[in-house]
Amino acid sequence: MNAQRIAIITDSGTDTDPAFCREHDIRVMPLHINYSDGSSFSSGVDISSAEVVRRFADEIPKTSLPSPHEIETTLRKAKADGYERAVVVTIASALSATNHTVQMVADQLEDFPVLVIDTKSIGMMAGMVVRRATALVEEGVPFAELDGRLQGVIEDTDVFFAVKSLDYLHEGGRINAAIYRLGSILNIKPVLTCNREGYYTMAKKARGWERALEAMVRLVAERANRFERVRLAVCFTQATARLRDVLEERVRAQVKADVVEFLSQELQPDLMVHTGPDLVGMGVQGA
Repeated sequence: MNAQRIAIITDSGTDTDPAFCREHDIRVMPLHINYSDGSSFSSGVDISSAEVVRRFADEIPKTSLPSPHEIETTLRKAKADGYERAVVVTIASALSATNHTVQMVADQLEDFPVLVIDTKSIGMMAGMVVRRATALVEEGVPFAELDGRLQGVIEDTDVFFAVKSLDYLHEGGRINAAIYRLGSILNIKPVLTCNREGYYTMAKKARGWERALEAMVRLVAERANRFERVRLAVCFTQATARLRDVLEERVRAQVKADVVEFLSQELQPDLMVHTGPDLVGMGVQGA
């Protein structure tokens, strides 16, 4: 427990490294993966990314957010464990109702102050906001100052990703018909990002997978070179894991800023539902 007794809580969509969560007592509320036969699984708890991929041949499942009861239970458990306040960091409210639901539940807890942070991002880059929130709390930044400090972190955090097939994003309603048609008819592989509101948007168009990867590396490098010091990240699936070292080498060759941290991680199950088995994501955060 940190000296300020401020609990750090997040949802599984931020892809925060499980080892980091254990080390810093970060509580993770899993999103749910739901199949048409009525079965429901907690992401990363009782279903793995490999199992989600295996079942794609039969069905692309749906995802749902933690229930208000689960959220309240998590907050009350943190209080019972000795924490006096909490910071809850969620994936973009534009992509999931998790943020709004957490805020609704938190507003009803009169005896436990809760700061709810919308990362306006997803996956590892949302997880890097979780890491910064943890660091600020452990450094002793007062609770009243955390919101302002974290808004600055979010402003300096960007995510980019590409997928071989847009079917999964389209099926889940994450991209519009215009972007989907580009990929389906013209073999355009868009590099996607989250805009300042947190919605998916196209950052760059590329013809073919390899050119999409090259474009993504350039986008990350361009963003990174606006800073003196940066943190970088790469996210992959089992099918694209071989690209991890290749992409790190490429981006390091183009980044002039001091890279203070380079993280890598496999995509978690709930996010894979919406992206499919072939994804590569990269991110940059000013340090």
